[in-house]
Amino acid sequence: MAKVSSEAKRRYYEKIKEYKSIVDQMAQHETRIQQIMENQEKGQAYKRLTLADEGLNMVSYYLLMNHLSVSLLGIKNEGFLNNARKACYKSIIYLEDVVTSYIDVPYSEYEDYLHEIVEFDYKQRWELLSKLGFAIDAIIESYGSNSKWKWSFVELEGRFATIAKNMLNLKQLVGQLDPRAEGYKVYKAHLAMVKQLLEEAANNYRQKYELSTLRIDDFKLAIRYLAALRRLHMLLGEVEESDVIKKKIDVWKSKMEADSKSQENIKKRG
Repeated sequence: MAKVSSEAKRRYYEKIKEYKSIVDQMAQHETRIQQIMENQEKGQAYKRLTLADEGLNMVSYYLLMNHLSVSLLGIKNEGFLNNARKACYKSIIYLEDVVTSYIDVPYSEYEDYLHEIVEFDYKQRWELLSKLGFAIDAIIESYGSNSKWKWSFVELEGRFATIAKNMLNLKQLVGQLDPRAEGYKVYKAHLAMVKQLLEEAANNYRQKYELSTLRIDDFKLAIRYLAALRRLHMLLGEVEESDVIKKKIDVWKSKMEADSKSQENIKKRG
């Protein structure tokens, strides 16, 4: 590796100092909001949305600091990357607190949570979800394809899929898919995102099971994401798509049951 010039180091440390200061201010602001939440029940959901959004801003600064390390010093900064990953997880937890982490349940089971954020409109939801998706993609790209966190990112993306689904008002959705309706393009894009994310989550958990863990729980999660996708197709009256997913679920369940029996037999012999 080429020797890093003193000028490059100087520029790096100057910038890092500046960005670290910003991140510290963000962390202090988060603490203040958390303290307010402890003493004030009203508006908790909106405060969590704010914390999630600011957490993603923090992710961007950590990734920027890592980028500077790569471009000016020629090395990844694992500390900044890990902080970005942790900040992203924290944002996801805030959002799960707002709209639940329910993967495959009737809308009625989490509908009340959406009533709590009725003033957070469809555009704001779409913008926040887009920001979260971009942050996750940027983190994965920054770590690189050979990262030790490769399989943990399956969980990160799966939880993103769940949040994106649970932010959709399914009672309004069908009406909003009329091209004449206000917000049609945003609702259509949000729905397309959810369908894609649910399918990717299912396939990724199946791959994680096959290539890494061989844990039946991972296979079960894969099937739950497929079931959530099928539930959405059924709600929209997409019969053909629903039937295709049902057949896929049946095949996966048969495979899972066979694998489970095989694993039990191996344990008994062992």
